[in-house]
Amino acid sequence: MGYGSGYGGGGYGGMMGSGGGWFVGLLGLLFVALFIVGIVVLIIWAVRASGGHGSGHNPGHGSAMPHVPPVYGATTSAAAHDEAVAIAKRRLASGEITPEQYAEIMKHLAN
Repeated sequence: MGYGSGYGGGGYGGMMGSGGGWFVGLLGLLFVALFIVGIVVLIIWAVRASGGHGSGHNPGHGSAMPHVPPVYGATTSAAAHDEAVAIAKRRLASGEITPEQYAEIMKHLAN
């Protein structure tokens, strides 16, 4: 037996060289998995922050009283009431709501 061919398998490539390979590979795999999970979480967060368009959540869909955004710039409640009546009339004329839904909206606006 020559120099360096003892128990370590020959010089510098003994236990540390062969044992570290699987650990570094596993660590690399872990970092790749964490990176992919981070991207998925970022995409989910971005979709929820944008309002969730296409997620099936539509608060006014199918109800007689749809969600109406607030009227900005209206200084009196009479102006807001007039705007709500105009929106209801426009939706009735376009066929978006039925006459029964329009009557219920007008009943709620009268209160």
